[in-house]
Amino acid sequence: MNADFAGAQWRKSSRSNSEQECVEVAQSPIAIGVRDSKNPEGGHLALDRSAFNGLLARVKAGDLDL
Repeated sequence: MNADFAGAQWRKSSRSNSEQECVEVAQSPIAIGVRDSKNPEGGHLALDRSAFNGLLARVKAGDLDL
């Protein structure tokens, strides 16, 4: 997927804080971007809306807890 997030407005998860893992998300016309807020220059994942919704469902269900 070739999504451009160059001018995107990234927003931090409301569940993030300075002590734990923090994620930010942004929207492009064709994808949702996910990145580490502590390393914004480290790249991002670009997911189509269906994949992003699936990821959210798994996170909310606790399927990805470590």
